[in-house]
Amino acid sequence: MIDLALFLFIVGLLVLGLRRPFVWVLLYIYIDTLIPQDIGYRLVAALPVSLIAFCAAFGGWLLIDNKKGARFAFRQWLLVALLAYCAFTTMHADFPLNAMAKWDWVWKALLFAIFVPLTLTTRLRFEAVLLTMVLTAGAIIIDGGIKTATGGGGYGVLYLFVNDNTGMYESSTIATVAIALIPTILWFTKHGTIFKPDWRVKTFAFALIFACLLMPIGTEARTGLLCIALLGVLMLRDAKRRFVYIFAAGLLGVAALPFVPQSYWARMGTIEDHNQDQSASTRVAVWQWTLQYANQHPLGGGFDAYRSNSFTYKMPEQEGSGNTVAITTKQVTDKARAYHSAVFEMLGEQGYPGLILWLWIHALGLWQMERIRRRWKGRTAEGETWQAPLAVALQFGQAIYLLGSLFQGIAYQPFILTLVGVQCALWSYCKRTDSQKPMSLREMQRQRRERAASHAVTAGAGALR
Repeated sequence: MIDLALFLFIVGLLVLGLRRPFVWVLLYIYIDTLIPQDIGYRLVAALPVSLIAFCAAFGGWLLIDNKKGARFAFRQWLLVALLAYCAFTTMHADFPLNAMAKWDWVWKALLFAIFVPLTLTTRLRFEAVLLTMVLTAGAIIIDGGIKTATGGGGYGVLYLFVNDNTGMYESSTIATVAIALIPTILWFTKHGTIFKPDWRVKTFAFALIFACLLMPIGTEARTGLLCIALLGVLMLRDAKRRFVYIFAAGLLGVAALPFVPQSYWARMGTIEDHNQDQSASTRVAVWQWTLQYANQHPLGGGFDAYRSNSFTYKMPEQEGSGNTVAITTKQVTDKARAYHSAVFEMLGEQGYPGLILWLWIHALGLWQMERIRRRWKGRTAEGETWQAPLAVALQFGQAIYLLGSLFQGIAYQPFILTLVGVQCALWSYCKRTDSQKPMSLREMQRQRRERAASHAVTAGAGALR
C-alpha cells in the first residue's frame, strides 16, 4: 500500500508539471531527500524515479518554463569550477571504480545546485522550494522524533523509514540537517504565504522544531549537541528579549530531559576526551594521515582516496571494576577508514584546489547572506520584509552545517548543496530587485555627496600639479 501511494504521488506531480514545469523541480528535491525508491519495494523501486525527475526538471525549464529574471551568480561559477575539478580528479583517481560510484551522485548534486537558482525568480518559488525541503526532511525527522519520544532511540539503532545508515538517513547527517532547518521553520511562522502563519501552522512548526531537537538525542550523535549549542548562540544575536529567550531555551531543554536515555549522556561524555573513544581516536588518526597524503598529492586522489590509508595508534583500555580498575594501552591498527570530516574529505579527494573552492563557496555564502541582512533589515515596504529574515535563516542553517561537517564526510551532501543554490538565488533576486527599484531621495543625495567628494579630490590633485 505504501509503495502504491508513493508511486501515485510521484505520477501526480509529474502530471501537474505538464502545466507548471516548476513542480518537477520540487519533485526532484522530494525524491532526492526522501529517497522513496528505497522505501517502496516494487513499483517505485523498479523505476529510475530520481533520473526521471532530474531530466524533467531540467527539460521543463529549458523548453517550457519562463526564464525572466534568471541570472547566473558568481557562486554558481564556483560550483561549475568545483564540478569540473571533481571530474578531473575522478579521471585520475587512485580507486577508479569506487570513484565512479561516488561520482554518479555527486555530479547530479552539484549540477542541481548550479541549476536551481535559475528557477527561483519569485517569492512564491522560494517558498515552494524551502517548504518542500522542510516538509520532506520533516517527514524523516517526525518519524525519528516519535520513535525517540517513545523510547526507540539509541546510537545505531534508530531506524527511520529505511534500515540504511547512508545519505539523509545517516544518524549524524539527519541530526545536523534537523538543527540546520530550525531557522527556516521559524521563518515560515512569520513570513510564509503558501500556508498563512496562523495558530495551526505555528503549532505544527513548533512541534516540528521539538522533533528536530530530539533527533540528536534519538541518534545519540555528538555532532548534534554541538549544532544545538551553536544554534542557541546564533539566535541570541537577533533576539529582542534575550533573557526571555534564554529562559525559554532552558525550559525547552528541561522538557526534553525525560526523553534522554542514560546511554546518551555516556556517549556525550566522550566529547571531553576523544582518547577514551575509539571512533574519535580513529578520526584524529585519519585526519593526520590525510594531511600527509595531501602534502604528497596536492591535487587530490579522487573520490574515496581514503581507501589507501593505514595507521596504528594507541587506545586506552580499562580492566577490572570498582576500586580495582587498571588502565592499560593497546595498539590498534586500522585500514581504509573514512575521513569523518568534510574538510579532510575535500582535502584528500580534491586536494588543495578543491578545498579552496569549497571553502570559498561557503565563506562567500555567509558573507552574501550577511550583506542582504544588513541592506534589507530596515525596510518596511510591502514585499520587502521577508528577504532579510530569510537571509538570516539560510546563513544560520549554513553555519550549523559547516560546524557539523567538521566531524562528518558530507562535503557533497545534496540537501545542503540545494540550500547553497537557494542562497545564490536570493543573492541574485535581491540584486535584481534593487537595480529595478527607483532610487530614493536619500540614496540620490548620498551619491551626489560621493561624486562631489570625488571631484574635490581630483581638483586638489590638479592644483598640486
